[in-house]
Amino acid sequence: MTPPLLQVEHLSKAYGGVHAVRDVSFSLEAGELLAMIGPNGAGKSTCFNMLNGQIWPDSGSVRIAGRDTAGLTPREVWRLGVGRTFQITATFPSMTVRENVQLALLSHEGRLWRLFGYAAADMRGEAERLCALVGMDRALDRPCAELAYGDLKRLELAVALANAPKLLLMDEPTAGMAPADRVAMMRVAAEIAAEQRIGILFTEHDMDVVFEHASRIIVLDRGRIIAAGSPAAIRDDPAVKATYLGEGLTFSAAEATHA
Repeated sequence: MTPPLLQVEHLSKAYGGVHAVRDVSFSLEAGELLAMIGPNGAGKSTCFNMLNGQIWPDSGSVRIAGRDTAGLTPREVWRLGVGRTFQITATFPSMTVRENVQLALLSHEGRLWRLFGYAAADMRGEAERLCALVGMDRALDRPCAELAYGDLKRLELAVALANAPKLLLMDEPTAGMAPADRVAMMRVAAEIAAEQRIGILFTEHDMDVVFEHASRIIVLDRGRIIAAGSPAAIRDDPAVKATYLGEGLTFSAAEATHA
């Protein structure tokens, strides 16, 4: 029997007397978009950081394609086929869109020394393919310092795809973007997940984005999972409404349609 792409079991992390994550368990399959939502301080970022090796759990386990990642560094986890985007974009402002993606590709190939040789031509075609995939093919030669924030988010997605990931962790992928850009960004991510069978775990505060694109949703509160299931089940869950969404919540047309 093939193991899940991502298997998290009884994951816990505390800082002194504060339990950031408590006994969290869930799984993710290839091609699935799993949303992790919850109020500020719910433990989402701590959970993400344990999944890609930035911090180690106090207890529990993380398995990626059946392999236990305990003790692995972020770069070692990355080499297992895990990509990540962050709440705040991190690109090289003076480099062009194409060069930023080329740099990620060269790093994945273990050929960063090429930066001092023929890097201008190396991996150029693959960099352009990834840029086109996220809708950045018309900005290949623009320095990142000139880009709007939404375009920086798209570029960061292209960079995250440079290691041909099986699993993609997207931390607030639409934060700071205009509403139309949010929709476009998650539509691109969903299409890539379906076409390339990439499992995506994402955190998000925009409920339109969550309910329109997530295959399943898990809800954290004070480090614990308080609900998990389909968008329809989460929408109607009384604990979710009381704890996170608010009793007076009204859902948008997009959320209602998806449910």
